[in-house]
Amino acid sequence: MSRNTPERILQTALALFNDEGEPHVTTNRIADELEISPGNLHYHFRTKADLILTLFDRFEQRMLELLATPESRDIHIEDIWLFLHLVFETIGEHRFIYRDLTDLCGRYRGLHQRFRGILKLSMQTAHHLIDGLASQGQLDASRAETEALVRNITLVSTFWLAFDQILERDDHPRPDRAVGQVMSLVSPYLVGEARTELETLADAYR
Repeated sequence: MSRNTPERILQTALALFNDEGEPHVTTNRIADELEISPGNLHYHFRTKADLILTLFDRFEQRMLELLATPESRDIHIEDIWLFLHLVFETIGEHRFIYRDLTDLCGRYRGLHQRFRGILKLSMQTAHHLIDGLASQGQLDASRAETEALVRNITLVSTFWLAFDQILERDDHPRPDRAVGQVMSLVSPYLVGEARTELETLADAYR
């Protein structure tokens, strides 16, 4: 029995969940795709829930790594653009979670609280970046505007995938469109060189 079998199972399950939606994919379907027996699959992952939770573990770890922004460094628009692109790439790679988010959180114990933790950390990171721009004189927003901006950034980041894929009907997610949408929320509050830098980046990505 190959030591790579668990990894092959996870990668195949992820691809099928992403393409067809997790509720529509059974463990037998995954086994068929891999040309292994259902018993072989269940030797490594006793239930479908075990598969989903393992995939969520990986997603969660990656998001926690990305959202753990350094406390002491200058904030630049280009850095934020790249950071957002990495976040949206990660979301796109695990899009089944966002595609069936409410359903998954309701069916699998503990996911609601864990995803809520990711959302809270996302808001903290967004606040850190916005405050960093403000402290460097690159952004001008009141406290109320900043709070609303942080919530809207997190909201768009969480639900952009469903909106984008229904509207555009692309086969694969487009992180660049998501980055542009989030940065359009920030743009009205940018001042000086930061606004020029964002316009240059946006033009390059178009």
